[in-house]
Amino acid sequence: APTSLQLAFARIGRPWQDASWVSLHGRDPEVLASVLQKRPAALAVLTDPQRGGAETVQRMLRSSGLEASTRLWLCENLGHADERVHQISPGMALPKDLHPLLIALLIAEEPSLSDPQRLPLFGLDDGVYLQHADHPGLMTKREARIQLLADLNLPEQGVLWDLGAGTGSVGLEALRLRPQLKLLAVERRAGGAALIQANAHRLGVAPTAVVEMDAGELLSASLPEGLGCPDRVLLGGGGASRTELLQAVLERLAPGGTVVIPLVTLEAVAVLRPVLEQAGLGVQLNQLQAWRGQPLSDGTRLAPMNPILSLKGTKSS
Repeated sequence: APTSLQLAFARIGRPWQDASWVSLHGRDPEVLASVLQKRPAALAVLTDPQRGGAETVQRMLRSSGLEASTRLWLCENLGHADERVHQISPGMALPKDLHPLLIALLIAEEPSLSDPQRLPLFGLDDGVYLQHADHPGLMTKREARIQLLADLNLPEQGVLWDLGAGTGSVGLEALRLRPQLKLLAVERRAGGAALIQANAHRLGVAPTAVVEMDAGELLSASLPEGLGCPDRVLLGGGGASRTELLQAVLERLAPGGTVVIPLVTLEAVAVLRPVLEQAGLGVQLNQLQAWRGQPLSDGTRLAPMNPILSLKGTKSS
C-alpha cells in the first residue's frame, strides 16, 4: 500500500522520490526552520495539531521569507472518503475546519518577478533571489547582507568587486544603493554568471561585468577595462587559497579603499587578520548574530541564525 507521503504527492501530480520530509509530531517546530534554511525543492511536513499544525507551517514559511517562492499544499485525511487537498496562496487564510490528519507539502518555485521599483533598496527577503538548484539556501542571508553593505561604506562612484559572489545578492543590492558604481561580480560555480545576471534583472540593476571563473585565476589575468583598481572589495570566495587571493586584492586596492571579508570561523580570522595588518591597513572585526522570530505554539520564539564574522581592512589614502 502507498504511504501517506506517496499519496500526498500523487494528489498534486508530482513525483515524490526527490522529496525531503520532516515530522513535527511531539517535536519543537524549530526543526522545520532548520530544514527551510536549506531551501528544499520539495518538502513533506507531517503536522502535529497540538504544537506544529498547518498554521505553524504557514507562519514559519512566512517568517523565513520564502512564502512568495513556495507553493503550499494541505492534504487532509488521505485515503478516506472525506479527504481534501488545498493549495494555499501567499497571504491566504487557512480553512477553519482542517482535519487533524494532515500533511503539508512545500514545493519550491521560481520567485515571482516583482517590479524592481517596488522592492526595498536593500535588505531584500531571501526568497526574492533565484538560487543554485544544486545548493539551495547557500546564499548570504538578509541580515548578513545588511551588515556587509554597511561595512563596505559604499562611495557614490567607483569600482566594487564581489569575489565569490554566489547569487550576487550583496553586489546587486550595492548597485541599488549606489547606481553609479561599477560592479565586477565573480563566481566560479557553473551557471553562476547566468544566475547573477538573472537576479540583476529581477532587481533592475546592471553589473558592469559578471565573470564565471576562479577569482584567483581572474586576478592573474587581464581584468575588464576600467575595473582593475577596486575601491571596495567583498571577498567571499577563495577557499584554501584565500590568503593568496587577499594578497592579490590588496596589491590592486585603490588608496582609501576597503576590503570586507565575511567569515564563519575564528581560525580564518587568525590567518587573514595579520595579512591586513602587515599590509598597513586599518583593521576592524565585527560579529553579527541575528535571530528570526519563529512560531512556538500560540507565540513567537527567537531562533538564532549562524553567526558571521566581518573582517574589514581600510587602506590609507
